[in-house]
Amino acid sequence: MSKLKGVLLEAGAIDHGDISFAEIDELVDLTVYENTTEDDKYEHIGDAEVVFVNKVIMDEELFEKCPNIKYVGVCATGYNVVDLEAARKRGVVVTNVPAYSTDSVVQHTWALLLEIACNVASHDESVKKGDWIKSETFCYWKNPSMELSGKTMGIVGYGNIGSKVARIALDFGMKVLVFTAHPEKYANEENVVFAGMDEVFANSDIVSLHCPLTDETEKIIKKENIDKMKEGVIIINVSRGGLVNEVDLAQALECGKVKAAAVDVVSVEPMKEDNPLFKAKNILITPHMAWASVEARTRLVNVVADNYKNFLKGIRVNVVN
Repeated sequence: MSKLKGVLLEAGAIDHGDISFAEIDELVDLTVYENTTEDDKYEHIGDAEVVFVNKVIMDEELFEKCPNIKYVGVCATGYNVVDLEAARKRGVVVTNVPAYSTDSVVQHTWALLLEIACNVASHDESVKKGDWIKSETFCYWKNPSMELSGKTMGIVGYGNIGSKVARIALDFGMKVLVFTAHPEKYANEENVVFAGMDEVFANSDIVSLHCPLTDETEKIIKKENIDKMKEGVIIINVSRGGLVNEVDLAQALECGKVKAAAVDVVSVEPMKEDNPLFKAKNILITPHMAWASVEARTRLVNVVADNYKNFLKGIRVNVVN
């Protein structure tokens, strides 16, 4: 059986020389592109029958201009880049990769919070500038660290990631408040209190976002809700940039209402120079990398390949349309 003609549109987002696409290449007559933009996506896809995509928009127009497409493998958990109805009416199968990066995103969430709490990087820099050598006492600190035990962590969203963040918070001796759209699913959960969003905002020392971006959650971090929060709250977002009104968060950081923030995502990526958070006070920003451990990216490629293998066998695995 001959291989179908395929394209991998955004290899550079997955591989920095440490991941192999050989497993996919064995299954498809594959052309690999380091990156694909809205300007060159039609040229890159051309007459391909199989498309492996991450962030490139695949809408009605694209399916019309590239009518050979039979299969779309989304190299991510979220699949909102694909118009599922446009794909469905053309018989195009669309798959995704659920939960491959849970542990990495949870780890990154805690890396951000622990850096805020412990000020590790700034003190390492201070020591290497010679401040400890000049110190008259055996220890010093530029900014005091914060003990997490006893603090309240508010978690918005309680899927694979949010629930694991909660378990670690409990291990730190923290109290956990959770807002989720379906608290009834977690009736047997121990030591976690489920509450309305306003209650979570009002009573949390740290607010951590782990929910999808929907009409209901868009810009939930905005002045109106920040005003409900404790003075000196910490806000973490490793989910979607659109959950945050970036102007409002920058202003809250400036006035100190929000003591510190950490984000791995912003509203427009790559980040633009005019993003209000770019020069905001007391914020840690990482470049949408929480998901990107070597282990998670390896799992991603393995599942992408397995999804397509099952498609060839006529088996529906991780099909989203």
